[in-house]
Amino acid sequence: MSDYHYNWLDRSKVRDFYFTRNLRLPQYTTEEILRRRAAEVAGVDILYGWQGVALEQDIAGVSLTIAERQGEGQRVLRGRYLVGCDGSHSFTRQAAGITQTQEDHNRLMALVVFTSVELDDLLKRYPGKAFYSVLNPKYDGYWLFFGRVDHGRSWFFHAPVPPGTTAENFDFPAFLHEAVGQPFDLTLDYVGFWDMRFAQADAYRKGRVFIAGDAAHSHPPYGGYGINSGLEDATNLGWKLAAALQGWGTEALLDSYHTERHGVFASTIRDFIARFIREDRDFLRKYAPDRDLADFTAHWDARSADTSEVTAFEPHYQGSSIVDGAPGSPSSLGGHERRARAGHHLAPQPLSDGRNVFEALGADHALLALADADPAAITALEAQAAAAGVPLNVIRDTGAAAREAYGAPLILIRPDQFVAWAGKTPPVGLMDRVRGA
Repeated sequence: MSDYHYNWLDRSKVRDFYFTRNLRLPQYTTEEILRRRAAEVAGVDILYGWQGVALEQDIAGVSLTIAERQGEGQRVLRGRYLVGCDGSHSFTRQAAGITQTQEDHNRLMALVVFTSVELDDLLKRYPGKAFYSVLNPKYDGYWLFFGRVDHGRSWFFHAPVPPGTTAENFDFPAFLHEAVGQPFDLTLDYVGFWDMRFAQADAYRKGRVFIAGDAAHSHPPYGGYGINSGLEDATNLGWKLAAALQGWGTEALLDSYHTERHGVFASTIRDFIARFIREDRDFLRKYAPDRDLADFTAHWDARSADTSEVTAFEPHYQGSSIVDGAPGSPSSLGGHERRARAGHHLAPQPLSDGRNVFEALGADHALLALADADPAAITALEAQAAAAGVPLNVIRDTGAAAREAYGAPLILIRPDQFVAWAGKTPPVGLMDRVRGA
């Protein structure tokens, strides 16, 4: 509630580069939706109350022993592959012998869940905002971080606390009042603690075992990068496992999951989350309104005008072995463009029949053939796909708008909606390359 504030991480600035609007849902709502959808999918069995206790892999597959958490029952599940999405303390990662690299910030962090209608009234001065990052010099660059759970009523709060803090020996209501800047009515619902660290598995695959989500990487809950990174892991790995099971995916294609996703998350830590902490710490040590108001205001205004956190966060796989385009390496640091670029996510664009291109892509590789595409080039790529066994959906569009926006008449799009290649004449062996052959 201080006089110094600005609209940080305004994702509306990149809204037009994505087909679906970003949504913020409470975790329990997200899980309810996912459970309901999983129950609809043929071939999915959901077992609640079980945990992994042992795994063995051989040349043909993986055997996973699971045990009831409350009970003595055990079962052995067998599959060609195993994917552990079992959190930052992943049994799968440890049982497979996958090491991880940690960067410990030596901070004990509190997670407080509380209810307050009055805080919602106070924060109506910031319409449409779902989270609030509070900078206070005495916390040395680490955020006091509010977020909405149920809009208008309940909240979560992350912040550093002194070592040895417990729910009983620390005045959390006063802490919340300090962070907001004035007293308000609240009811504490939950107080928990976690150690602040960055952790990333050194490999996302070992043989037939893969890890994804927090099992592969974990970090402070800044900016929503964690859950989104986990969903992108699943999207990247899912089509590659499908390709392997369908017989056209190679071992190199499966290996590309680690190469692409590991590089993206390493960059997310380095170029965004750790940088936020470092830059905020430097700013708070150098500028203060009670020392030099004019100097502070000038630099605060400069921070307000800087939108690079949003525009520069563009996870991509440029330079990956399974895309054909400009050299580079997978990273979160990039830039948003309409132009179709190999290794980058496709931007939405309306087609001449009224659909958006995302409504036409489907679940397989797609070839988008635009206004001046050479029919012989289309035929050649279809022949390559047939020879390589890669399912290919050809989308023909004669309108000029998409052709002008994407900057190429032919665009090969992966099942995860990243561009594999864009140009006029497909190179020999392109379909073999995208399947890792």
